[in-house]
Amino acid sequence: MKRYIFPLLVICILLQFGCAKQTEGGYVKEDTGAKKELQGIWINEDDEDVVFRIKGDTVYFPDTISVPVYFRIEKDSFVLYGANIIKYPVVKRTQHLFEFINQSGEHMRLIKSNDSSYLGLFNKTSVVSVNQNRLIKKDTVVFYNDKKYHCYVQVNPTTYKVPKATFNDDGVEVYSVYYDNIIHFSLFCGAERIFSSNITKNDFSSQVTPQYLKQSVFSDMSFYKVDDEGIHYFAILGIPNSPSSFMIEMIFSYDGKLVKRIKNS
Repeated sequence: MKRYIFPLLVICILLQFGCAKQTEGGYVKEDTGAKKELQGIWINEDDEDVVFRIKGDTVYFPDTISVPVYFRIEKDSFVLYGANIIKYPVVKRTQHLFEFINQSGEHMRLIKSNDSSYLGLFNKTSVVSVNQNRLIKKDTVVFYNDKKYHCYVQVNPTTYKVPKATFNDDGVEVYSVYYDNIIHFSLFCGAERIFSSNITKNDFSSQVTPQYLKQSVFSDMSFYKVDDEGIHYFAILGIPNSPSSFMIEMIFSYDGKLVKRIKNS
């Protein structure tokens, strides 16, 4: 009988450790009953605008670019798992009333609607291509020290997705998905190929912060000037539907080297 005591003790210790770890990790049991009661279309009681539709484990938003997100009801929180995990404090919840505090600190009072005409607002979400899913080609010819240089830029759309988080009119975080681009650049002097390579936004990780790089799209390369250093272009990284953009100067030297630096004001 004694030979079974040690294995039993080990099992008990492991079980206790597992339970403690689960508690320390912040695991909260989901309120599945509340999730069932929230199924349906919810509108803002004040202006009667549609806020979202809950179906199954998913929250759908009434536009074509906001991505549906998984959600949970945990204790007194309405938790959305989108580009970020956001918890909204629940003030009151019944089968036909849902009140919570949005990310702006405003008290949202939603009522459930049985109007089936609202279903048309929840069309399939689309992924947006910044360059309209078109191949863009640009040729530039420059002269320097009696030599002729031919530059080729080709903007290639990809299926690489770039998520962008924003707040909608109801103070709820939503996110959209955009397609990124890969840009091919070639430089020739007569028939001699000096430089030729595909360039992606990750090639600018030393010049741009990781947070900005994650949200941005490599939208274009524009010719700037030619001088002793080489042929200068600007790589343009922008956050979709935002005035924010980043310009990185790219200098292609006459011996095929590439130098990148931040544009000086």
